[in-house]
Amino acid sequence: MSSRMAGAALLRHLAPRLFAAEPVPGLAGRGLVPAAARVLSARMSSTAAEAAAKEAAASEQERQQHGGSAEKPTAADGQEKKGTVSYWGIQPPKLVKEDGTEWRWFCFRPWDTYRADTSIDMKKHHEPRAPPDKLAYWLVKSLVVPKQLFFQRRHASHALLLETVAAVPGMVGGMLLHLRSLRRFEHSGGWIRALLEEAENERMHLMTFLEVAQPKWWERALVLAAQGVYFNAYFVAYLASPKFAHRFVGYLEEEAVHSYTEYLKDLEAGIIENTPAPAIAIDYWRLPADARLKDVVAVVRADEAHHRDVNHFASDIHYQGMKLKDTPAPLGYH
Repeated sequence: MSSRMAGAALLRHLAPRLFAAEPVPGLAGRGLVPAAARVLSARMSSTAAEAAAKEAAASEQERQQHGGSAEKPTAADGQEKKGTVSYWGIQPPKLVKEDGTEWRWFCFRPWDTYRADTSIDMKKHHEPRAPPDKLAYWLVKSLVVPKQLFFQRRHASHALLLETVAAVPGMVGGMLLHLRSLRRFEHSGGWIRALLEEAENERMHLMTFLEVAQPKWWERALVLAAQGVYFNAYFVAYLASPKFAHRFVGYLEEEAVHSYTEYLKDLEAGIIENTPAPAIAIDYWRLPADARLKDVVAVVRADEAHHRDVNHFASDIHYQGMKLKDTPAPLGYH
């Protein structure tokens, strides 16, 4: 009992010296600090220094991301603008144009832009001789009648529907060649990329004409039905006969060239207002800042003429008993 009481008294006497956060006055004057206080103080100072270092590193990183400025970006309403935070550390690069202004498009990058070759022959035509060619030709011609009934001289609306259909074959052909390459452990000769480039280019045509005209509800419904039917039909056709599928697209592109030629004629005649070119078209085709709608239609028509040549060329390769993978694809053919 007496030993327990003696231990309690000793603890009460030593506790302030062992566990005090501040040095005991009597010991501090002699330069003696309790061990527990020294350890606690060292840990607290170490934690504070580490936190300060992390905060400084974060501030420096944020300053570098904003072009060396210590100010945080603010929105138009004066509130602080928050960037996208990614757990995976993905930081989209900040791109600028040649004039130093910020690149505004997410759907394509500066290295995807080009100047269209408008000197290409617009009157080229493949004369159908073989039965598959004649079938492809007349299938395309049969689509002209409903086009004239639906759209007549509303060229912008027709362009919207045309591009939703024209962007399908490249994607379907590229996808099937991609699967074939994986399945057979073989190269594609660049044709996967060439066909996907064609599909992406046609989609950019659509994004451009959306700045010119907006589809009506029945046109959206027509696109929905046409895409559902056309995708599956072209998928089966490409599996059955790639030479027929490419020939069909070649004739479809010939018809597109003709449609855009009519569009140009109405623009030149003043029937359709020659409005300023959409900003997306100026950046994508590297057009002059004062470009007009007529310039946009001209480069789109040139694109369609190039797609015409590529698909007729692909069909000719198959007719000659060769495979696409054995012939270099015309990559970057604009």
